[in-house]
Formats: sequence, C-alpha cells, structure tokens
Amino acid sequence: MARVSYHSVYLIDYFSKSFLYVSNNPIFLCGHSAEEVKELGFQFYSEHVPEEEQNMLVELNSNGFKFFDRHNNDKLKCYMLYNFHLQHGRKRILVNHKITPVLLNNKGQIWIALCIVSHSAYKTPGHVQFHIEGSPRYWNYSFKTHNWEEQQGCTITNDEKDVLILSAEGLTTSEIADAMCKSLDSVKYYKRRVFEKLEVGSITEAIFRAAIHKLI
Repeated sequence: MARVSYHSVYLIDYFSKSFLYVSNNPIFLCGHSAEEVKELGFQFYSEHVPEEEQNMLVELNSNGFKFFDRHNNDKLKCYMLYNFHLQHGRKRILVNHKITPVLLNNKGQIWIALCIVSHSAYKTPGHVQFHIEGSPRYWNYSFKTHNWEEQQGCTITNDEKDVLILSAEGLTTSEIADAMCKSLDSVKYYKRRVFEKLEVGSITEAIFRAAIHKLI
C-alpha cells in the first residue's frame, strides 16, 4: 500500500504505544528516517505536534475510542479523520490524519490501527469526522460541547460530480464548460451548488471533502 500511494502510512500498536511500521514518505517524517520515527513511537507526537494541538489529540484519542466502542459491531468498518500540524524546526505543515482499526484484541478493544497521512485541504486544525463504511451518516466532533454531532451525508448531481472530477484533472472553468458542452454560467452554478452542499470555500476543499464522502 505504501509503495502505490502518495500518502504516508503507518501502523500503531495501542497496547505497547509503539509504531509497528512507518512508510518512507516525507509528509510524516519531519526530517527523520522512517526507522527513527518508528523508534520514537508515541514520543514523535510530543516532539513534532505543537503543544497547543497535543491537547486536541489527547481529547480525540479519549473520546474517539469511546465512540468507536459505541459502534462495537461495526468497529472494523469505522474510521476517523482530523487535521493537525506537524512541526519540524520552524516549518509547520497541516496534515490530514485518517485512522481505522485493523485488529482487535479478545476483548474487542482496538489493538492495531492503520493511519494514513496526507496534506490537508483545510487551513486550520480540527475538522474531526467519524464515518462508518457504507453509511450515509457521519459525525462531527465539537470541541465546544465535547460531543459527537450526527450529520446526514449530502448528494450531488451528475453534473456537479463531473465538475469536481474535471477540476481534479486540472481543467479550468472554461475547459470544463467545453468538455461538458455546457455554458460557462452553468459550470459556475454547479460549482456554487457543490460549495454550498459541502460547506467549503474552494475547489480544492470541495474535491477533498467529496472524496472523503465517496461522492467522486
């Protein structure tokens, strides 16, 4: 998986608080080798996540695991994603972090989890979501109420989907209009509708969120 993906991939053992595997991808490494990050284990977060965001991760770790437990029958179908900064010296990058259980112990607790790290399409940390594979429902986590808030997944039309796919291929609005045999105003309308439905402000965010919700 690490060889064929541009994402950074690593495996966490929650009982030994160690990393079992770390892919050789610079997105996550913060200047270390993959083997050095593996040796650091959980200490990596304290060294490379800004202090003000470490508390966010601690809260997510606690309340996220409790929420996984509420979906015990579907636990291996669930995944959580959120955004935080990685810091290497004076350089900071905002990453999107997805986590899903891959192995439970004999008590049904999460033992091994797969984590996938990519560059975030957001501008700020947080934006926590919890999904169940195959379900239109998902949950946002509120750091104000410290609770999960259920959301209904949105749908997009075929024309709106085509605009997102062609945008992801790098086409301009004019080129998309030509490819779809639509007017420029129609394509702009489809974009506005997608932005409203996905609650985003840019095409990059729209593509990112549509991919998360498996709309494209």
